[in-house]
Amino acid sequence: MSETGQTTEQETNLKDKVLEAIKLVYDPEIPVDVFELGLIYEINIFPVNNIHVLMTLTSPACPSAESIPGEIEMRIREIEEVNDVTMEVTFDPPYATEMMSEAAKLELGFM
Repeated sequence: MSETGQTTEQETNLKDKVLEAIKLVYDPEIPVDVFELGLIYEINIFPVNNIHVLMTLTSPACPSAESIPGEIEMRIREIEEVNDVTMEVTFDPPYATEMMSEAAKLELGFM
């Protein structure tokens, strides 16, 4: 990081772009994007703009288990500054509806 904090600013800008890309991905069975559903646990940016996403799925038997992480990875790779992307799917902690944003809960009738 430079003394001016430029690296941090660049990382913040890239993280915002990554979030925008992730929010374009929807669970095909639910009309809410995967970020608002609470499926994204972590987004890490490592040196040279390598992105690591730790996520979960609504269940281990999710029919979209192959397509959702792949679509997220594809959307992130479309960002010009991104060098590489790794996706990691975990079920610890297991998904629960409490992980949804308030907007998602409203959309799906949980509030």
